[in-house]
Amino acid sequence: MWPEVFSIFGVGIQSYGLSKALALLVGAFLLGRAFTRIGYDKELAHSIALWATVWGFVGAKVYYLIANWDNFSWHLFGGSGFVWYGGLIAGSIAVIVMTRRHDLPLGRVAGAMAAPLSVAYGIGRIGCFLAGDGTYGTPTDLPWGMAFPNGVVPVDVPVHPVQLYEAAGAFLIAGILWALGRRLRPVAVFGSYLMLSGAARLLAEMVRINPHVVLDLTEAQLIGIASIILGAALILRDTFHPAAPVSNVSAADPSSAVPSPHPVGR
Repeated sequence: MWPEVFSIFGVGIQSYGLSKALALLVGAFLLGRAFTRIGYDKELAHSIALWATVWGFVGAKVYYLIANWDNFSWHLFGGSGFVWYGGLIAGSIAVIVMTRRHDLPLGRVAGAMAAPLSVAYGIGRIGCFLAGDGTYGTPTDLPWGMAFPNGVVPVDVPVHPVQLYEAAGAFLIAGILWALGRRLRPVAVFGSYLMLSGAARLLAEMVRINPHVVLDLTEAQLIGIASIILGAALILRDTFHPAAPVSNVSAADPSSAVPSPHPVGR
């Protein structure tokens, strides 16, 4: 594995953190292009991506702390230990705040974010793989099974490299979403993201080492099922109750969507 990519003046640059920074940059770039395509200011897209990432990390850490409350220690506040679904919840709240602040239609923004979000997730999972953060799967005899003796969470027997499974699935989902974006309305595109990503997590958990909480399902699988149901509901709602055409001023005049100089929450 490659937990430390290089060092600068004796300070190690970790692959985990580097992957998250790269995920932000790529996600912001792709969202900026999506915003430009629908007539919004790309700088606003970059601002939304930044705040969603910042609060996403906060939410991911809080979720991790809650999940590990019985074994609480100050070490849990370190640079590892984040839960994706906590990040998704907190990041979504940040996006809602930003869209309301700039008077943008949430459904249209969500549709534009779907594919970039999936790409960013895939990049982040590659960083988890390089760091050997413990999110791999059960032991396996398959040719691509890998050991992580030098990982953040070491394991000496070949296991399923679930991080790579999830990364490949995320990139595939992004491609599907870009194709669907030409046929479906934005809300349905985001609903498709929720369904596809939820299904991918259900499959990944089948070879992950996580405790079952109810009905022989892990917590991540239960959330994945909830994601699928919510996504299906959004698609059905958009199909039978389509939103009115967007008449937002920002769509016609991108300059009106220039972000305020004040940060969120001030």
